[in-house]
Amino acid sequence: MGVLRGLRAGLDFIYRFAEFLAALCMIAILGLIVLQMLARWSSEVFPGAPEYAAYFMAAASFMGFGAALNRGAHIRVSLLLNAVGPNAKRYVDIWCFTVAAVTMWYFCWHARQFVYWSWKFNDVSQAQDKTALWIPQSVMIIGGVILAIALTDHLLHLIFTGKHRIHNDNIETQEV
Repeated sequence: MGVLRGLRAGLDFIYRFAEFLAALCMIAILGLIVLQMLARWSSEVFPGAPEYAAYFMAAASFMGFGAALNRGAHIRVSLLLNAVGPNAKRYVDIWCFTVAAVTMWYFCWHARQFVYWSWKFNDVSQAQDKTALWIPQSVMIIGGVILAIALTDHLLHLIFTGKHRIHNDNIETQEV
């Protein structure tokens, strides 16, 4: 059991660290917006700022997906889940997590190939920043792998314990 507790602690650390990185990316977006405003007021040019803001937005999204899943921020089909019995609900949840995990691992595999070819051909942004595109694309893969791990984690937990690990499913806990 000590190994499983260590694994759980490691996974939770990865999810929290990715969430922290997502928050830093949002702060970076704010900083870029403020710098653009200051540059515009002082008649200076800050080339590539919109592109970097977009890179940070993609990074914030992908890095935050795993933590968002754990906190119940992803959309779930609660109407269907509440309409079926508890036994059927477990199987519907297992089916949904299986499809989501397989789809996410498939996405990560092909995104890895996409990044590899961007790196191999030295693909750069067509905007003023001329950033090597494999750099922001790599962050997308890291966040995607974290989400795939989180989905697989939830799937295995649901199969072995019968309960999901989503901490705050607002839709299911609302009173009518």
